[in-house]
Amino acid sequence: MKRALCLVGLVAGMLLAGCGGGSASRPNEPSAPAKSAGDAARERARLHTDLGMAYLSGGQLTTAFDEARIAINADANYSPAYNLMGLTLMQMQDYPRAEEQLQQALRLAPDDAETNGNMGWFLCQTGRETTSFAYFEVAAKNPMYATPARPLINASLCASRIRDYKRAEDYVNSALRRDPGNVYGQYVQAAVLYQQGRLPEARARLAEVHRQAEPTAASTWLALLIERKSGDREAELRWATQLQRKFADSPEYKKLTQGSFD
Repeated sequence: MKRALCLVGLVAGMLLAGCGGGSASRPNEPSAPAKSAGDAARERARLHTDLGMAYLSGGQLTTAFDEARIAINADANYSPAYNLMGLTLMQMQDYPRAEEQLQQALRLAPDDAETNGNMGWFLCQTGRETTSFAYFEVAAKNPMYATPARPLINASLCASRIRDYKRAEDYVNSALRRDPGNVYGQYVQAAVLYQQGRLPEARARLAEVHRQAEPTAASTWLALLIERKSGDREAELRWATQLQRKFADSPEYKKLTQGSFD
C-alpha cells in the first residue's frame, strides 16, 4: 500500500503519566530523594510545553498559547516554551511577538536544532529568505537532531521562493543524501528540476514519487505543469482530469480554473 505524501508539519508528543498504588516503605529502606523546586518547575514547564505542541498541531491556537504561557511562568529559562509561544504567535499572524519569542528561545539555547529550523522558516515566510539559510544550516548540522533532512528541505523551498534554483537544488540534494527515502524531499527535488526547465528529469523524479506515495493536489499540479511545458496536451489533460476528480476543493484546482500556470 502506498504511503500518503505529506507536507512538513509540526510533531508533538503527549506526555503520558501513569499512576498506581505502591507498597509502603520498609522501616530501613531509603526513600527516593524529593525533587528540588527547580526540578519540579522544569517538569511542569516541560509538561505544559508538550501539551501545547499537541494542541498547536491540532490547530487549537488559543489553548496552545495558554499552555506556553503556563510553561514560561513555571520556568522562565525553559527554551522550548518560548519556541512553542513563537510558533503559536506565528500561526496567529502576530509576527513581531512571534519573532521576539523565537529569539528568546535561541538566547536560552543557541544551538537547539528545532528552534533554529523554526526561526529559519519564520524568516522565510516573512520576506527574509536570504537571512533564513544560516538558521536552517545550524539546525541541519546538529548531530543530535533526529530529522536533519527537514531544515534542508525547508531551505530548498525558501531558496525557490527567491528563484535561487541552484541553491535550492543543493539543499534538497543534501537532504536526500541524509534521508534518501524522504518522499517529500523527492517531490521538492522534482519541483526544483521543473523550475530549472529540466523537464525529463523532473518527470522521472515525480514518477518515482508517485510510485511510492499517493498523488496529492500539489504533486498532481506539478505533473500537469511538467506536461504542459513539455507540450504533451494529452498527458496534461489526464492530470487536469485527476485534479478535478480528486482535488476539486484544492488551491491547485482553483489555479487550473483560473488559468494560473505561472
